[in-house]
Amino acid sequence: MPVPKSEFEELPPCDFYTPAELFEDDQMYTVYEIARMLQGVEPDAELDPETEDILLDWAIPWVMTNADDLVVAEPRDEDEPGYYGLKE
Repeated sequence: MPVPKSEFEELPPCDFYTPAELFEDDQMYTVYEIARMLQGVEPDAELDPETEDILLDWAIPWVMTNADDLVVAEPRDEDEPGYYGLKE
């Protein structure tokens, strides 16, 4: 149910990191690491599954929106996710 803006003390702009702001040039990241980094959490932080699911809800559209600026690498092993990095 919508709520009036007046119920909130602060309404900052909805800004997201660009890939260049988030990634190191020479590194590749899993979507799980990207999800953490978008929220200011260390990429290797331990999270409970419910929190990780919520963070992934933010990360997957971010990856899709920024696909033109990213490269992707296939998983190295069958049980590993793919990796994303900056396009040169």
